[in-house]
Amino acid sequence: MERIYFDHSATTPVDREVAKVMLEYMTEKFGNPSSVHSFGRETRKAVEEARSSVAALLGAAANEIFFTSGGTESDNLALKGIAFANRKKGNHIITTAVEHHAILHACEYLEKQGFTVTYLPVDENAMVSVEDVKNAITDKTILISVMFANNEVGTIQPIKEIGQLAKEKKIYFHTDAVQAVGNCHIDVNELNIDVLSLSGHKIYGPKGIGAIYIRKGVKIESTQHGGSQERKLRPGTENVPGIVGLGKAAELAKIELDQRISHLTNLRDKLINGIQEKISDIKLNGHKEIRLPGNVNISFFYVEGESLLLNLDLKGIAASSGSACTSGSLDPSHVLLAMGLTHEVAHGSLRLSLGRGNTEADVNYCLEVLPQILERLRSMSPLNANSKLAANNPCSQCDHH
Repeated sequence: MERIYFDHSATTPVDREVAKVMLEYMTEKFGNPSSVHSFGRETRKAVEEARSSVAALLGAAANEIFFTSGGTESDNLALKGIAFANRKKGNHIITTAVEHHAILHACEYLEKQGFTVTYLPVDENAMVSVEDVKNAITDKTILISVMFANNEVGTIQPIKEIGQLAKEKKIYFHTDAVQAVGNCHIDVNELNIDVLSLSGHKIYGPKGIGAIYIRKGVKIESTQHGGSQERKLRPGTENVPGIVGLGKAAELAKIELDQRISHLTNLRDKLINGIQEKISDIKLNGHKEIRLPGNVNISFFYVEGESLLLNLDLKGIAASSGSACTSGSLDPSHVLLAMGLTHEVAHGSLRLSLGRGNTEADVNYCLEVLPQILERLRSMSPLNANSKLAANNPCSQCDHH
């Protein structure tokens, strides 16, 4: 049986070169970077080289990069750190209704601390309006946080325009770029980004490591306290193997970026076009063109996403019905609902996120088995008026069901 991984938005396999350099810093070069002896100096040098590699991927300065445990910690540090450091200036934050829960839940926490949060709506493509951002700004606004690209439907937001607006209004602009780093060209200066979150395991690096870019001069407060590591902003003994792995992954991402974008865009379009040609009663979710190169999110009418996932898995295809962080929830995606989809259509969504190791043969295999699975599921679905089950149970079509 084929075994195909189409869930790269959830996590990516660690690159062999990344794993190789990490192993070296787990075994032979194990010193604490804070130690002054040669073992410590050796790992300190590796940490700073990794910092430079991450900075180069973003067009930033090395001293603007701080290592964290991942995207969630970076998001929390960005929002809470800026909010608490600037509360004398104002208490208003602007974000969107389709952010990752690391942002939304951090905002909910800040609301309990006396901050006011505006959650902007999005259009049917999950795109936020720059005009809406502009209209939401008050004299109390201290931070705008808009994700670079949506983790579920892949829509890329108008980051440069929002960043320019924030710059003109002298408001800090943060973007959760966990899905975009390694998949999009990012220059923090060109895009007017003040703070940016990223994660290692989305770019063929290890889990448990991430980074936050903070433009020099941004007023931010540490959310945890301890030693003087990461210039006291993120204390705690550095995860050297993770940092070195992230640095190597960032280095490879910068070298391979154009090739990755081209490869993934071709596969994405082939998969979307194939599904649209072979299967009826579907809806492509997210912007058709302005989307992540490897993201395919489609709602299939009259079926449930979980059933699709299980049947695809039996055929060797790993996919997702949305964010891996909420896969245990029975609630439909907050992103799809914010885009205006009904609960029924949202429940039938499937996310196929492609990676650099995927091939045309993988896409062809998916296009071969997916229509067969859908035909079988729809024939049994009470949601489908033409199904056998619905025909034998007329009440299944009434409003009470």
